[in-house]
Amino acid sequence: IVTVNCARLLKADHHATNGVVHVIDKVIATTTNSIQQIIETEDSLETLRTAVAASDLSSLLESEGQYTLLAPTNKAFEKIPRETLNRILGDPEALRDLLNHHILKSAMCAEAIIAGLTMETLEGTTLDVGCSGEELTLNGKPIIANKDVLATNGVVHFVNELLIPDSAKTVFELAQESEVSKSTDLFRQAGLSSHLT
Repeated sequence: IVTVNCARLLKADHHATNGVVHVIDKVIATTTNSIQQIIETEDSLETLRTAVAASDLSSLLESEGQYTLLAPTNKAFEKIPRETLNRILGDPEALRDLLNHHILKSAMCAEAIIAGLTMETLEGTTLDVGCSGEELTLNGKPIIANKDVLATNGVVHFVNELLIPDSAKTVFELAQESEVSKSTDLFRQAGLSSHLT
């Protein structure tokens, strides 16, 4: 699937006497803002704006290149327990891992995404980016709220859930999500849960 500024190429290579014509499915709008400028001007990304500033990722997101930012909205951050969010925001390494987990290494428009596509993030992890009917999905869940916001250095998709990588979690949080959750309960009952957090 070929796209031009996120417009799908329908028919290619119509040769004319004075050039060639490619037919696309929408009008291409002018793109002037970098990914960083989109973050700075979009009200629904206020929390992300603060997180990016604290992690020194601003220069990357305004640099030349082609990235896909899966931008968590303010509502996505609000779904996370306040204690967990404050811990991550206060830990520069965990915060950087969290944000890099939301950045794909190449620009990926919605039209070019097919079911079961695995994409590598800047953090070095992978995300399953796919589609279910008209909806885009991440790891099988339709959590993309707004797609194909074009930037000069890539594309932004707004997501309504925070994607927290294992590297940004405590031992306690990892254990609660795994087959050793029973052991976690025993640590808590013994008053030792602080060692896991």
